[in-house]
Amino acid sequence: MLICFDLGGVLVRICRSWDEGCVAAGVPVRPFEADEEHLNDRMRLVNRLQRGEIDGPAFSRALSETFRGIWTPEEVARVDAAWLLEPYEGTLEVIDEIHAAGHETACLSNTSADHWNVLTTHESVRRLHRRFASHLMGLVKPNQSIYAAFEDATGRDPAEIVFFDDLSPNIDAALERGWDAVRIDHRGETASQLRAALDERELI
Repeated sequence: MLICFDLGGVLVRICRSWDEGCVAAGVPVRPFEADEEHLNDRMRLVNRLQRGEIDGPAFSRALSETFRGIWTPEEVARVDAAWLLEPYEGTLEVIDEIHAAGHETACLSNTSADHWNVLTTHESVRRLHRRFASHLMGLVKPNQSIYAAFEDATGRDPAEIVFFDDLSPNIDAALERGWDAVRIDHRGETASQLRAALDERELI
């Protein structure tokens, strides 16, 4: 079997809101009413960044504009740099157990070049056999094309893939392809959730 992990919210703890990111970066939390237009613009920018269509500085400038300059591009860049927190405790041990049981591991992550440079310094990520990132593939979850590209690259049939992610749309898309997809609750310690799912499938 191939055991595939999302990174943020599964192996690595991340910020979950703009205000949380500001606190992590030491940037002031300022009043801002995020209407639907802002949220849509922000999601489009994030998707462009994670598909590798724009770089970090361009993203920071554009996101500052969507915030109407309330946060400067420099502050946005600081928040983005602070978005990744720390690896979830115990996940490295779960990965080692998977390897000891003779299974292959991989990740499939929506991320950016700057975040990828940090993520790949974490031992839990470095220890994985295969690593796939959206900005390198030019594709993002939950678009079906990224799952198809992953299958092609790994040579695995959908039924051979167990996939862990913390976002329902990504899980639903994987299930549609026939992957064995399990949603992880990022609010808790994820290692115990991973181990329980793998035990249930008699994979470790």
